[in-house]
Amino acid sequence: MTYIYRILPAIASGMFATIEIFIVTLCLSIPLGLVVALGRLSTVKIINRVIQFYILIMRGTPLLLQLVFVFFGLPYVGITLDRKTAALLALTLNYAAYFAEIFRGGIDSINQGQYEAAMVLGFSKYRTIQRIILPQVFKVVLPSVGNEVITLVKDTSLVYVVGLGELLRAGKIAANRDASLLPLVAVGMVYLILISILTEVFKGLERKYSYYR
Repeated sequence: MTYIYRILPAIASGMFATIEIFIVTLCLSIPLGLVVALGRLSTVKIINRVIQFYILIMRGTPLLLQLVFVFFGLPYVGITLDRKTAALLALTLNYAAYFAEIFRGGIDSINQGQYEAAMVLGFSKYRTIQRIILPQVFKVVLPSVGNEVITLVKDTSLVYVVGLGELLRAGKIAANRDASLLPLVAVGMVYLILISILTEVFKGLERKYSYYR
């Protein structure tokens, strides 16, 4: 127990760093993903093609490689970012692509007749999307979004490649220093608690939107 108390500050510091990266990435990638999804559905060919290419790159290459490219590769073209900014940029661009495809599938699942009915009732396009389409889309995509959000919690551990301290890195350092697996067990428990909380949050959201059936 004394050993646990001794490593607790390092684990707590790593946990807060992980939570910060997770929250910022989520707050940036979900709105960006929605914008990208709408662009993906655009009838303007050049916009559609550019976004398809972006999604292909983000989904077709490993996130670890993208982190390395943003932090170590961009300086070769004159763009230098600090470690945290580089990590957040890579994570946001990657997850926005996945969220975009989720949102696109949700929007495509809405019956075209609902758009036509809203038009007959005098709803503007913006109001139709805001009041009628998006609530139904959120209901449809919540399980998939929840899965991606949980994956994001675990993917924050990849930021070690740019030298950022986070939860898993803190555990590895303590484990290597003390030749003990206890720090890694503690790290695993923290991840499990975080994911359990998020799972309950998404269950609550699914209940909230359950009337859209």
